[in-house]
Amino acid sequence: MSNLVNGFGASRTLIFCIFCNFTCRLRLTLQSANLSFTQLPNYPFTNFLMDLKNLPPAMVSQLANMVEDYVTSSRKKYAPQAVPLTDAQRNAMQPFFSATVLDSARLCVLHGTRVSNPSMYPMAKMMGIRNLPDFSDMAAITFVDVIVSHQEFTDGLLFHELVHVAQYAQLGVKEFAARFVSGFVQGETFEEIPLEKFASVLEARFSQNTSEQFSVDDEVQQWREAGKL
Repeated sequence: MSNLVNGFGASRTLIFCIFCNFTCRLRLTLQSANLSFTQLPNYPFTNFLMDLKNLPPAMVSQLANMVEDYVTSSRKKYAPQAVPLTDAQRNAMQPFFSATVLDSARLCVLHGTRVSNPSMYPMAKMMGIRNLPDFSDMAAITFVDVIVSHQEFTDGLLFHELVHVAQYAQLGVKEFAARFVSGFVQGETFEEIPLEKFASVLEARFSQNTSEQFSVDDEVQQWREAGKL
């Protein structure tokens, strides 16, 4: 937790140190009762809700750094077992995505295992943050250019995740993570994150008329310039 202290002002550092002390005491209490932090949501003292819009900017920044680390480490974990798009998949996606996106994208379908949630989730729940996205329950998750799926790819699912690959390509990992966290903080649900809403809008457009060709790269750029991401 010491990394979280970096960048905080003196008063915020003091508050956070108090929180860390409480957390350490709580961990010892739970260990003595043979319980873990993953069971914390059932504890009465964690049944408060934090207004995410009141999170200090420094804490939002630190959460974004954690998400960035999660994305980077997950990409490294799954990249060795990921494969390029098949010819059929590439042909279906070619009218919408640049060659750069299609060449870089790698697909990994998991069998008998699920993607783990970020390690900071128990702490976030301790702080009263709720509605955290459960990545283990999602159809697929994109880590930069590695798309990890819990099911076989359909054209719609592949399209949606390739939109995220295009977003990463234009924003970079750090900026994507920052916008992901800030979008969650403002919308308070995964579905309200602009990055996700954008992918869902384009997926719906694709699914309604697959013969209508459009450039996802151009759409991402337009949304960026308009401040919608």
